[in-house]
Amino acid sequence: MGRCFYSKSYIDILLESLRYCQQNKGLEIFSWVVMTNHIHLIISTKKDNLSDIIRDFKKFTASQITVAIKNNEKESRKNWLLWLLKKDESVLFWQEGYYAEEIRELDFFNVKQDYIHFNPVRAGLVEKEEEYLYSSCGTVYGVREGLLELSRFA
Repeated sequence: MGRCFYSKSYIDILLESLRYCQQNKGLEIFSWVVMTNHIHLIISTKKDNLSDIIRDFKKFTASQITVAIKNNEKESRKNWLLWLLKKDESVLFWQEGYYAEEIRELDFFNVKQDYIHFNPVRAGLVEKEEEYLYSSCGTVYGVREGLLELSRFA
């Protein structure tokens, strides 16, 4: 995937899709961050198969963001992005598969959550992790209301 998550409109599509999965597919989100070219999520489900949710999420967001790029008159990188996303006759937006680790203990959860929340700091986007808007960190720290509803890791 190219650096597609630099634009609020593209991030909004991603967040709306996550909200839909929460409300309609039983997705639980414990921690998250959207970077310019990838996302990190700590998620689970009590309802549908998690692999099916991720597959549907990736397929939907890929098509919706590609359409948004095509229709964005102000997108200066439109041709390059569309070329980058094209694979044969289909769209290759997301990396194939995903890297999953099962989290059973709170200590391991905290390590993974810290890794996620410090991504924007390591990337030089902010000085303090709670300053980054597109992350669960501000919610976890009690700095602001989050953009996504969080489940509590038990």
